[in-house]
Amino acid sequence: MPARCFPIATLATLLALAAGCGHHPAPVPAPSPAPQPDRESVRRDSIASAHAAFTADSLRRVDAYRDTATIRFCAGGDLTLGTNLDTSWTKVVSKRIHRPVAALPDPDSLVAPLRPLFAGADFAIVNVEGAIGDGEPPFEKCAATTSGCFALRMPAAAADAIRGISRHTVVANLANNHARDAGAEGLRQTRQLLEGAGVVVTGVDTLPTLVVTGHGDTVAFLGFATSGGDNDLRDLDAVRRHVARAAAANRRVIVTMHLGAEGAAAQRTLDSTERYFDAPRGNPVAFADAATAAGADLVIGHGPHVVRAAEWRDSSLVLYSLGNLLTYGPFSHREPMRRGVVACATVDGRGAVRDARLHATVQRAPGRVSVDRSHRALVLVDSLSRLDFPRTGAHVGRDGRLSRRRR
Repeated sequence: MPARCFPIATLATLLALAAGCGHHPAPVPAPSPAPQPDRESVRRDSIASAHAAFTADSLRRVDAYRDTATIRFCAGGDLTLGTNLDTSWTKVVSKRIHRPVAALPDPDSLVAPLRPLFAGADFAIVNVEGAIGDGEPPFEKCAATTSGCFALRMPAAAADAIRGISRHTVVANLANNHARDAGAEGLRQTRQLLEGAGVVVTGVDTLPTLVVTGHGDTVAFLGFATSGGDNDLRDLDAVRRHVARAAAANRRVIVTMHLGAEGAAAQRTLDSTERYFDAPRGNPVAFADAATAAGADLVIGHGPHVVRAAEWRDSSLVLYSLGNLLTYGPFSHREPMRRGVVACATVDGRGAVRDARLHATVQRAPGRVSVDRSHRALVLVDSLSRLDFPRTGAHVGRDGRLSRRRR
């Protein structure tokens, strides 16, 4: 059989194939299976994620609700339910009105006419003008030969009467020039009696008085005066600091100011330091500037014993003086000191004031208060607001509603 001949290229190919015979490439390892998630971990993560989403949504809803939730405040001016430190005034008043005058009538009977005026309020605010207590005072304010000095201390029963002004929260401001008429110990006793009766006390220091609302947040109250102490309203830098601190942590901030000149000649609101018996009693406009710029929503004034102007400051409202609310004792009850107002306003969760309204009151000697059917105080506040603040002064309607003036 003849020999077969193979081309060189074919032979090379056959040799290469023969060389590969019996050699197999190493198999590629299969990828490891992915670890299976732990079912319990998945369950926990799902629950945590759902809880976080629910919490975030709930907080958004709560914040939205609190922004729109409203609180009604009603405030009155100076309140004194007699004095047991000096009852000699009764002889003078009895002679003037030609009938006997009781030095210390039942305090509850004195405040009874006020209850309808505070009926719609979540918070009732009054300036307690004097100490509260019984027994020998540990401090004598007025010497026997002193004239023009008034020592005011109401009987202990006054605390319960003040609490009875409203069935809701009652706030008593003690930042004034008569709360210490029985000395430091008398102030301590006053606070103890008021708080024991269920009254919220503010104005004894610079810390905001916090009250929890039915909406789950808080209202901050601050009281300032010119009677010494750290809450001196003449220190405007401190006022800004204290109010700003309260506004940073609370949706609503209510500030009271006890300041200014007194009496019939003190109805106008001055943008300058006012004086009484040559003592500097603060600049009401400068104080309002400081308080509202720092975050106060309502600024409530008293001290002049007459009503004064009301002014809108953006969404805030300043009431420069509410006049005398109920001043039983050695006070003047002539015109215009016998006129006062109870001011009510609604404040929402953003601090905006709306639905503000004044209720006129009138007193007859020696300090019996009633609703003023003539509404004289409303006319006074409207006129004074127009005179003292032509652009920002509040307009007071016949029904007592406060609105912004048309420009």
